[in-house]
Amino acid sequence: DPYGKFSIDPQFGIIRTKKPLDHEAQSIVVLTVQSQLGNSPVYSSTQVNISVTDINDNPPVFPTKSDKVTISHTQPPGTAVYIAHAEDKDSGLNGAIKYSIASKQSDAFSIDPSLGVVNLTRTVFAEKQQEYTLQIAAEDCGNPPLTSLLMLTVRQGRDINDNSPSFVSSPLSYVMEDVVVGFLVHHIIAKDPDEGRNGQVTYHILSGNENKAFVLDKITGLLTTAQFLDREVQERYSLTVIALDDGSPALSATQVLTITVLDVNDETPVCLKQLYETAVHENRDPGEFVIRVEAVDRDAGLNSLLQYEILPGAGYEKFKMNSDSGELVTAASLDRETQEVFSIKGSPSRSSTAQLYLTVLDENDHSPLFAKTQYQISVTEDLEEGSAILALSASDEDAGLNGEVMYSLIDDTYGAFAIDSVTGSIITTKALDRETKSQYTFRAVASDCSTHFPRSTTVMTVLIQDVNDNAPKFEQSYYKASVWEGQSPKTDIIQVLATDLDSGLNGETEYSVLSGNENATFLIDSARGILATNTGLDYENTSSYRFVSASHQLVLLASDRGTPSLNSTATVLITVLDVNDNPPVFSSPEYHVHVKESIPVGTHITEVSAKDCDAGANAEITYAIISGNDRGHFCLDGRTGSVNLMKTLDYEDTMKFTLVIQAT
Repeated sequence: DPYGKFSIDPQFGIIRTKKPLDHEAQSIVVLTVQSQLGNSPVYSSTQVNISVTDINDNPPVFPTKSDKVTISHTQPPGTAVYIAHAEDKDSGLNGAIKYSIASKQSDAFSIDPSLGVVNLTRTVFAEKQQEYTLQIAAEDCGNPPLTSLLMLTVRQGRDINDNSPSFVSSPLSYVMEDVVVGFLVHHIIAKDPDEGRNGQVTYHILSGNENKAFVLDKITGLLTTAQFLDREVQERYSLTVIALDDGSPALSATQVLTITVLDVNDETPVCLKQLYETAVHENRDPGEFVIRVEAVDRDAGLNSLLQYEILPGAGYEKFKMNSDSGELVTAASLDRETQEVFSIKGSPSRSSTAQLYLTVLDENDHSPLFAKTQYQISVTEDLEEGSAILALSASDEDAGLNGEVMYSLIDDTYGAFAIDSVTGSIITTKALDRETKSQYTFRAVASDCSTHFPRSTTVMTVLIQDVNDNAPKFEQSYYKASVWEGQSPKTDIIQVLATDLDSGLNGETEYSVLSGNENATFLIDSARGILATNTGLDYENTSSYRFVSASHQLVLLASDRGTPSLNSTATVLITVLDVNDNPPVFSSPEYHVHVKESIPVGTHITEVSAKDCDAGANAEITYAIISGNDRGHFCLDGRTGSVNLMKTLDYEDTMKFTLVIQAT
């Protein structure tokens, strides 16, 4: 209730109006009502929808009170000579308009009560009358009905059809895809300066409406839907519309009207598969990629963004699903001997589901042995591609082919590492980037060449050490902030933040002011990025504030502590806000005015004027007479300071008035 039109009884919950309601301004009011039991801190709320019923308080209104039209004396009966049109702000029957001819000089004219089209009933000007005056009435259907009048003058003339219609309506229109059949999409308007039939325009669709999605009223130019729209079937229509006058020969103009159908969230997501099947090895670390579930939504924009989740079920806690990508990974290490098959159901938003059957594959428990069960090594992120970082070694007590060990990697290394199958040397296969991935964990396998392939695994953890290759980056390149004048020094104004993807000293950010702070008006906390005042600010004493704006533009610098140090900049615009610390001052402490006693009531006597050094509402001045006008001889305009005479003056009664005027 932003306009305070309603009140509620706090005890009984009765809602009452406090101000008059206007159906034409707001036909539906949605109030949020909150309730509390005693002193309980718990509240509950509900919505109350109030429909404001229309009353017939607006008459039909013609765009003009009078109009004229010129027609030829040869026009046959039935010719439309004029279209009367009035608007009524009311709705329903109160806004429905009926047209009639209230008074006329001849029976040669009739009017369509619904469309307002004035037609000839017979040939005119036969009695040598050169002009007819019709009084056209527009009456609504309210109770009681309201009426407006239009004076129409019909003159004899011989207009030449030398002007083509010209479109004045926009060639673009937008409509939601869920509108009902018959919904008004666009009002096509073309003007023709000719008179009579030469200036009467009709509208037709030439092309682009092959599926008959729209219907165009040829008289009014109102384009409405003829069937339900579906953005997913057709997003845009290009209708070629012709405006044709009724002259002989007829002249025309065409316009391509582009109608864009806007999306509504009316499509349910659909999984690409109803059943997914996959397998994953047992004994893998949590985070192992299992499968990606995919769904599509034919809507657009935010309506097509999907969120994925796992529905509760047996064993579902052992898995995690990325809500944005639909990727399923393990949340715990799996053991095939405990549970071999999982049945998982996933659901994207708006109720489409898919079933996943996941099988855990058995590992060969008899394997060659590595020297250690796990390895950890640290390398810098600027290591060259192809560099060897570690040589693994595994031994097998078997002899011959059964004892020959072959090495491989079984986990996803994101394309960063490979292993020599013979020597066990692990090498880099691409450039590393700590900011993209700071740690790699994968398993290496040692297997022999026997028929049963017994093998052993070890866990490899590669820690990527940081190199200072990222500069701090501000959250915004341009900040805006404001501060009231008169604030004490060290008043906080705004806190900026720059982040550095590096770690350690390379990622520690220090802030400073690079430029724009010549008078040391501001200071910045180098660690936290809080910008504060260093001196007092005065809106009125800064000359540039008066004519441009009370603002400072600072360039801030964010630097890291790496070697060499990297940095970036951002601009902060600080606006100094005005405080009402200056009273109005009159242009003169006294005003002397001499008038004759015979001047008439309403005469302008004088005008007082005051100025205020503040700005905005603080400088808006209101004038008032606070003494000397006990008998009401004078009137003061509180906004302009204009003094006018309100009563007749009598010199013999009062020779002098002393008014005390206050400017606030």
